[in-house]
Amino acid sequence: MIFGTLLKQLISRPATNPFPVKYMPKSVTGVLKKVAAGQAAIHPPVPTPKDLRGKIAYDRETCIGCGLCEKVCPARVIELYKPEGEEKNKIRMYVARCTFCAQCVDACPVNALATTEEFLLASPDRFAESLVVE
Repeated sequence: MIFGTLLKQLISRPATNPFPVKYMPKSVTGVLKKVAAGQAAIHPPVPTPKDLRGKIAYDRETCIGCGLCEKVCPARVIELYKPEGEEKNKIRMYVARCTFCAQCVDACPVNALATTEEFLLASPDRFAESLVVE
């Protein structure tokens, strides 16, 4: 199994983007001027891999509030809480802590959690609305 993985990695292309130009420029604006003049080319971005584990999507209506996702999460991203006026528990995820292991997705018995292709999640506020999933 290990050798199969090693061989696969040796012949597959990397999933990361190379630096936009071949050599480190002295100035970014100088490189942009050369690109505009047609004297330099920028590497095209690498397409998103089909099995990317990005931001976790949560289907609130499907969730039964069992708490299995909270128990298996190694980074303690998920917290269980009971919203006012509702019978079932719901979850809240703090994406800034997430390691994108997708163990919560595998543990969910009703498929209320899923991985998405969204991965550009940087924000100066770790409690920003885009980084808290409810």
